[in-house]
Amino acid sequence: MKCTGLKILKLILITGILQLFLYNGFGQNRQYKLSARGDTLNAIDNKGLKQGKWIIKVDELRGEPGYEEEGVFKNNKKEGVWRKYNLNSDILAIENYRYGGKDGLQQYYTMFGDLVREENWRAYNPDSPYDTIPIYGTASNEIIDYKIVKAEQYSVRHGDWKYFDPGTGRLMKTETYDHGNLAKVPDTNVVAVGDKPKSKVKPKEVLEFEKKNSHKKKVLLREGRTTY
Repeated sequence: MKCTGLKILKLILITGILQLFLYNGFGQNRQYKLSARGDTLNAIDNKGLKQGKWIIKVDELRGEPGYEEEGVFKNNKKEGVWRKYNLNSDILAIENYRYGGKDGLQQYYTMFGDLVREENWRAYNPDSPYDTIPIYGTASNEIIDYKIVKAEQYSVRHGDWKYFDPGTGRLMKTETYDHGNLAKVPDTNVVAVGDKPKSKVKPKEVLEFEKKNSHKKKVLLREGRTTY
């Protein structure tokens, strides 16, 4: 009789542990999708916030081309590296996010994989919505003062913006921004006669993508829900 009681107790403990595991693993998401490999995608938690890896497809509408983007959400905000493709699976952009806003280097390409523009941004932390920005003189690019402002935008232009000729890869123009202000007069886009075009160097992500995806990228999904 005593042995039977211990078995029942063990069974109750095991059942409780399994329920806790299932709740922590799936119960926190009220809606999600599964990829063909069984990966959890497009999860929405019980608070209605997007979490984890997402694949978002936007169809063509009123002449505007469609696209697909993939990356990670953290509490409903984009975080880390996001990649954008056209509907033929050609990469269009590699973007970096922090606090839901663009942060750091952003790169944009033609459908042939040629780099056309590099941007640099700075994202603000919503929990610390104030920042110190420089004040420039009216007749020069010299900083004459600083002031504290409320950061109402998620992110602002900050750093070098570079524009390239997609045919040759030649740098055509550079703009430098400081906390959203144009801090440096753009370089002239006049190219001297006889300049040799620079060889085009595709980024590692583009080369890996082209190697692994010689055909259209297809992601098979099946719906999944948990009760709540």
